[in-house]
Amino acid sequence: MSEKTTDTLINWDSFNDESDTVTLEDNDTKDNTQQTTAEEPTITEQPTVNDGRIQVDDKKIINCRADLNQLVPFKYSWAWNKYLAACANHWMPNEVNMTTDIALWKDPNGLTQDERTIVKRSLGYFATADSLVANNLVLAIYKHITNPECRQYLLRQAFEEALHTHSYQHIIESIGLDEAEVFNMYREIPSVANKANFSIRYTRSLSDPEFKTGTPETNQILLRNLISFYVVTEGLFFYVGFTQILAMGRQGKMTGTSEQFQYILRDESMHVNFGIDVINQIKIENPESWTNEFQLETINMIKEGVELECQYAHDTMPRGVLGLNATMFEEYLQYIANRRLAQIGLPEQYPDATNPFPWMSEMMDLKKEKNFFETRVTEYQTGGALKWDDEES
Repeated sequence: MSEKTTDTLINWDSFNDESDTVTLEDNDTKDNTQQTTAEEPTITEQPTVNDGRIQVDDKKIINCRADLNQLVPFKYSWAWNKYLAACANHWMPNEVNMTTDIALWKDPNGLTQDERTIVKRSLGYFATADSLVANNLVLAIYKHITNPECRQYLLRQAFEEALHTHSYQHIIESIGLDEAEVFNMYREIPSVANKANFSIRYTRSLSDPEFKTGTPETNQILLRNLISFYVVTEGLFFYVGFTQILAMGRQGKMTGTSEQFQYILRDESMHVNFGIDVINQIKIENPESWTNEFQLETINMIKEGVELECQYAHDTMPRGVLGLNATMFEEYLQYIANRRLAQIGLPEQYPDATNPFPWMSEMMDLKKEKNFFETRVTEYQTGGALKWDDEES
């Protein structure tokens, strides 16, 4: 059987590129209805001579017994293409000049107290959130995704999560924040803790060393984890903080921090794309797990995520700042949630929600030649390196 998935790369020109995931088709219908609990594949089984070559039909995104060490033939070319796109988006935190950020932060009149709160809250949440995502990838998801090309992307994503944590630490250290205060916010600030606890709640089952997929119920546990992390944590919880910091950069404030957040946002947008494609492919190959009851549970999970992120918006912005206010974010989060729901085949829940921040789409466009914050020009090269020029924006 030949692959039927569409090899379409991300369209960076549309709002929140996550909406342009590839079209997935059912290429495993012949054995979807006969599922039993699958043994977890291992990398230690010795291949038997003349066992026969791996065929495309031997591969599955979960519950697969085919050799996990053999990358080709590809069954899910969209996963390999996303891996290549992620490699072309490579960057490092120490490439970003933090000089103006340091001077602005140390100037008693450089930022208002509300602006300083936004910076510290954003770093406090993201420094923990990316660690949570990385741990979930390495300790839970990777084991249960039984396809080599998908695992290849997961390895790249795990590196990027580590890179993001590196970036937050680079910012914290550069401007001289109290590290204990920032890194303990997920324990001490309710609006930050609530989001972290939401993510942790859905990874506990997968962390059980005895857990295995292979039944409709256990497949749902994996789907629940993937939806909570890719759709809610990375696809909703990051958007208030990203928008706040990027809005500061648009006004010429904390431009080094904003530049790093722009690169992180691009990475996270690709993560959401990949995760949604994985979720949809699991649904196609395991339709018995995508029950009406589970769909309703998923809708409520996403709505809970909207509520938690709205609470975070109100906590970080008790007053209007940077031309933003919490009410605008309520509209924005409902708009994003509608898109997330549609991406995984569920009905929108917030009629007439619109996007109050259309400029955010520019932040995720890798084709942009000019740096948005007028610091220096950036080009993302197909070879994976960033090219820095001295032209004026």
